[in-house]
Amino acid sequence: MGYAGYAPGANSRMADKLTPLQQALRSLPLERALDTLAIIEKLTRNTVRQPGEGKFRKINLANEKIKNAITDVPNAVDLLKEMGWAEGADADSLELPQGVRLVHETHVIGIIEAQDYYKDQAQKEQSRQVRASKEVDAETAKLREKIEADRKEKAAEGPVTKGSVPQKKGDGSVMRASDLGIGQSKGG
Repeated sequence: MGYAGYAPGANSRMADKLTPLQQALRSLPLERALDTLAIIEKLTRNTVRQPGEGKFRKINLANEKIKNAITDVPNAVDLLKEMGWAEGADADSLELPQGVRLVHETHVIGIIEAQDYYKDQAQKEQSRQVRASKEVDAETAKLREKIEADRKEKAAEGPVTKGSVPQKKGDGSVMRASDLGIGQSKGG
């Protein structure tokens, strides 16, 4: 038993090893992952809610919506196979065998966690792109150098008028009101 009754390593920041299902869920391309996972989540929820319904235990991969969201997306079919789906009677279908049952706590929750993962990755990618767009290209760097050189040149020329030059008043050791022009009568 660790400190204060906690198991040793319970508060470890080390990430847990991903299960094969989690690895498959995270193997989709970032730009298409959320759309693909939305379709897979719907198929999985239907199967979890009504496990005996035959129409939910078969996926027609030739269907246009399924083709765009699953068949044409790298690793999506492999993800379904990792969940338990198998090749169907024809080449353009997947079927969930009778002995396989999808479980909400494992499959649906896993898909939701994967969606959160992809949302986080998309946000990080957007931040990377914003940072990259803010990086200074060669032309902008040259322009900034020229502006800075112009500032230094202008500063070296000195002030434009005599009135803009600060005048030293007094001997510098003691400041008097008369040094500032206070209390002096100019007549009048």
